[in-house]
Amino acid sequence: MIVKNEAATLPKCLNSVRKVVDEMVVLDTGSIDRTPNIAQQLGAKVHHFKWCNDFSAARNAALKYVTSDWILVLDADETLTPAIVPQLREAIARDEYLLINLVRHEVGAEQSPYSLVSRLFRNHPDIRFDRPYHALVDDSVSEILTKEPHWQVGYLPGVALSHVGYQKSAIAQNNKYGKAATAMEGFLATHPDDPYVCSKLGALYVETGKITQGMELLRRGISAAEDNYDILYELHYHLGIAYSRLQKFPQAISHYKTAIKLPIYPILKLGAYNNLGNLLKAAGDFNGAKTAYATTLKIDPTFVFGHYNLAMTFKALGLLTDAIAYYQNAIALNPNYAEAYQNLAVVLLKAGNHQESLTAFKKAIAIHERYNPEEAKRLRQGLQEMKLM
Repeated sequence: MIVKNEAATLPKCLNSVRKVVDEMVVLDTGSIDRTPNIAQQLGAKVHHFKWCNDFSAARNAALKYVTSDWILVLDADETLTPAIVPQLREAIARDEYLLINLVRHEVGAEQSPYSLVSRLFRNHPDIRFDRPYHALVDDSVSEILTKEPHWQVGYLPGVALSHVGYQKSAIAQNNKYGKAATAMEGFLATHPDDPYVCSKLGALYVETGKITQGMELLRRGISAAEDNYDILYELHYHLGIAYSRLQKFPQAISHYKTAIKLPIYPILKLGAYNNLGNLLKAAGDFNGAKTAYATTLKIDPTFVFGHYNLAMTFKALGLLTDAIAYYQNAIALNPNYAEAYQNLAVVLLKAGNHQESLTAFKKAIAIHERYNPEEAKRLRQGLQEMKLM
């Protein structure tokens, strides 16, 4: 791990691995809080490094202190999932793997809920991190595979890591967008056709409102990506988002459909299926939307938005019993889902279940009062006008 001022999140992270790994190597890049002390108390070997605005330089410095045969790389806002440990042990016991890709759950992400990360690899002398931001070992692994073709890259299908750093509050707090853009723009200046940086920086530009610049980079990335399907998926996916922002829905739909057809792990396609469903539903193609949302649930039955969006589609089709069932599924998976309670209440009212409807409305108001008091007030007034409260 490389860390700086992570006292709040570090205990949870290290506790998730301390009984699984043989050693914990933490490289501190200039903390002014208790991060180094916490790491030591939890059994980590702590080393220090002067920050130089280059994540790869720091990660490569950390690699020098590792003595074990395999390396798992974590950030402080990530945890290892306990259920993956037997699979992980089995995979590293095999002779053929040089690198094992892991599925990471992006907790609270509004878009892609899962990503694939190259974070588990052999302690091979030629593996190193490249790129100043979004530091990766992938380039060096590709070079090794060319010279030493007996190695293979593996993949663990279960969710291995949970990541909370993409929540809006965390991003704002750490000025992540600004730091990321500066680092990636520097790299792009010397690697203008690198599809990975075109994807990441293009997506960042779209996210921060520089849509034209972002789209130009995403298109450039598609021209350069060849058969790198994981990156091609990201490029088409983010072009779908960009065209949606510009209200150009047919083009957005086309990019999502292209993304979905690519031969990558199905769990990584959830975001594209969900966004495609949203656009089809908005265009009045309820059957197309229903198919897209149902596919998200085939891929991941615990995908809350899939249940909610399918309920919304059934509601639009007038299939109230199905809508009620899927709203209830969404609520079972996320008991604080105010919008699900609210829409469930509307459908129950339409179905003539007045008492159950009122209970669901009250639950929605109680949750909104905690997170969105204005909406709670508006909803209560609406119910009073309808003489339901």
